[in-house]
Amino acid sequence: MPDAERPQELPARLLTDPEMIDACRLRDFSRVFRMVKTRAGIYPSMIARRWDLTPSRVGEVIAGRRQLLHMDVVERISDGLRIPGHMLGLARRPWETPQALAVAEREEPQLPEPEAQTSASLPGPDVDSILALATRTNLNPSTLEAFRSSIEDYWRRDDQHGGEALRPAIVGQLRYVAGLLKENRQPSIQNHLYGIAAELARLTGWTYFDARQYNQARAYFTEALRLVKEIDDRQFMANVLACMSLQATYQDKPVDSLALVTGAQDQARSSPGTTPRVLSMLSMREAFAHATLGDRNATHRAIGEAHRHFEQIDASDPDPSWVTYFDEPKLIVDTGIAHGRLGEAASAEPLIADALRREDHTKQRGRAFHTFWLARTQLDRGKLDQACHTATQALVPASAVASERVSGHLREFYDQLSPHRREPVALAFEARLRDLLPPVSGFLHP
Repeated sequence: MPDAERPQELPARLLTDPEMIDACRLRDFSRVFRMVKTRAGIYPSMIARRWDLTPSRVGEVIAGRRQLLHMDVVERISDGLRIPGHMLGLARRPWETPQALAVAEREEPQLPEPEAQTSASLPGPDVDSILALATRTNLNPSTLEAFRSSIEDYWRRDDQHGGEALRPAIVGQLRYVAGLLKENRQPSIQNHLYGIAAELARLTGWTYFDARQYNQARAYFTEALRLVKEIDDRQFMANVLACMSLQATYQDKPVDSLALVTGAQDQARSSPGTTPRVLSMLSMREAFAHATLGDRNATHRAIGEAHRHFEQIDASDPDPSWVTYFDEPKLIVDTGIAHGRLGEAASAEPLIADALRREDHTKQRGRAFHTFWLARTQLDRGKLDQACHTATQALVPASAVASERVSGHLREFYDQLSPHRREPVALAFEARLRDLLPPVSGFLHP
C-alpha cells in the first residue's frame, strides 16, 4: 500500500513497555487504547477509522463499558494499530514480515504423466466437459427432489461435522445446476432450478462463514440473492439477508447487521406467504443486532416479537424447509444468547441451560456453541467451578466438528477465564482442552 495509506507504527518504546505488554497479553483494550492515545497520539477517532467502528464504541471500550472478545476484532486491532500478533496471542501477522525477506512458496515439481491409465483411473476433466456438452439432461420432478434431498443432507452433515469437507461437493453441484440453467426449459422447471441454485449458493456461503472466511461468504450470499431474485422468492431473500446479518454480528459490525436484518424483515413482510416461524427467526436476528449495539430496550422488544410470532405457529403452516431448524429449543437458546450479549447473565443462564437439555444431541456444532455460551454466562455470574465444568463438556462436541466459529467461541471463553487461569479447576479445563483439541491449543499460553 502507498506510504500515505499505511497505518502509523506504534513507537518501539511503547511496544516494549511492560505495562503495554501486560495489557496486550490480557487483551485489556481499555488500557491498550489509553496508552495508544497518550503515548502515540492516536486518538479514538483514528482508532475507530482503522478498526472500522464508531468513535463512541471505542470510547465505551476505553471507559470499560464494553469488552472485546471476538477474534476477528482482535485481529483487526492488531492490523490497524500494528501491534505484533504474538503480543495479542495471535499468529504472526502478514505485515510483520518485511517484503525483502518474504519467501515465495516453492511450486511442487511437475511429475510426468503416466503413459497408461489403470482401469481404476478417472477420466480427465476435459473429457467430462466434452461429454457434458454432448448430453442434455432431462429434468423431471424426481430429479429436482433429488437435488433438494442432497441439500438437506448437506445441512445435516454440516451441523454434525462442519462444512469444510463438504464444500467441494456443494460447489461442484452448484456449478452443475448453474450449467443446467443455461438450457431452455419450461418455466416451472427453470424456476425450481433457480431456487435450488440459490440454496446451494447460500449453503456455500454458510460454509465459508463458518470457516470465518467472510469475503468469500459474502460473495456467495450475494450470488444467492441474485439467483433468487430471478424468481422473486422474497422469503428466501429474507433468509439470505438474515445470514448476512448474523455474519455482520460476528464481525462486530452491528450497524450493518441491523440494516441487513431490517431489509430481511421488509422482504418477508412483502411476501403474502411468509409464515410466523420465519418472522420469529428474523425477530431474533434483530434482537442479536440490537444486543450487539447495547440497546437494551430494542433487544427486549425484538425478543418479545420473536416469541409473539412463535406462539402463532400452526402445524399446517407451509414453512420453507430452510427455517424448520428454528424450533422451540432454538428460540429459547437464542433468547438466552441475546440476554447474554446484553450482559444479563442471570436471565441468560437458565434459558440456555433449559434449551441444551432439550436440544438434539446430533447437532454437534450447535451444542458446542450453546454450551460455551452457558459457560460464559456462568463465569459472568462468578460460578467458576460450574463454568469450567460446562466448558469441559463443550469440548466433546467441539472436537467432533471442524468449525472456526466453534474455535472462536472457545478462544473467547478461554480469554474470559484469564483472571482465574491459576485456579485448579481452570488448570484442569486447560489440560482437558490440550488433550481433546491439540490443533486449537496453539493459542494457549505456554
